[in-house]
Amino acid sequence: MILPKKRDPRFITIRRGGTLTDSDHQLLALWAAACAEHVLHLFESTQPSDQRPRQAIAQARAWVRGEITMTQARRAARELRGAAREAAYAAGQAAVVAHVAAHELGAAAYATKAARSAVVESEREQAVRLERQWQREQLPDAIRGLVLDDQRLRNEICWFVFDP
Repeated sequence: MILPKKRDPRFITIRRGGTLTDSDHQLLALWAAACAEHVLHLFESTQPSDQRPRQAIAQARAWVRGEITMTQARRAARELRGAAREAAYAAGQAAVVAHVAAHELGAAAYATKAARSAVVESEREQAVRLERQWQREQLPDAIRGLVLDDQRLRNEICWFVFDP
């Protein structure tokens, strides 16, 4: 489980009693989708006919554009259950950011795990470092501080993939 036991109000929208604006919520969803898409090839190389992760990423972006509801985006993630690869989980996490903004970190964490598991053991540390660097370069300025602080706070429950 990558969500904390107590929800951080910074990842709860204002209309639900938190401090997260809709625009920042959408930026979190787009960043999570980018993280998942960055490692999607790892899933597709072993499951080329399974379009569920790619569709989940597309649903996250469709939610941001206002084309589908949060419930429809969340449904795309549920259809990924049982997929064997972390890249698929990253896509699922990206899709449910519409439902719970704090899933943004799950997409990044699973993407990092996918990058790590795609290489031999001697290259894993570098793969994690490169993936983490790529993810951080994609962060919009408006949410950079929020996400970096969240990585620090939830690093332990995210398999320590966000260590410096």
